[in-house]
Amino acid sequence: MEGETIKIMNQDLVRLDRFDGSNFTRWQDKVRFLLTALKIFYILDPTLAPLPEPKENDTPQVVAARKKREEDELICRGHILNALSDRLYDLYTNTYSAREIWEALENKYKVEEEGTKKFLISQYIDFKFFL
Repeated sequence: MEGETIKIMNQDLVRLDRFDGSNFTRWQDKVRFLLTALKIFYILDPTLAPLPEPKENDTPQVVAARKKREEDELICRGHILNALSDRLYDLYTNTYSAREIWEALENKYKVEEEGTKKFLISQYIDFKFFL
């Protein structure tokens, strides 16, 4: 399945390797690139204002903008979930916000990666001192 090409919205996209908890930064960069190419990465922007509640007197432009944003949110969430291992998919499938999933993964796996790097660097430094 690795490297398999699938058709989505009249575009050929390469299926990403599923994230299983390792190499988070690499996986995140690949997903960021995919979502940027699809022009939906903006959904993950923490400064993105929430959608206002629909009103009866909304203009057609406001209705269309709301619909596009809701579709982009759904597509963004779907791509993130699709790029997760089955275990992680099951863990995050009940989270309905793409941004919440993205931030939860960042908070868990970026911290783990940074801790591992610090440990490896300290081991290297200790090794150098004993030479």
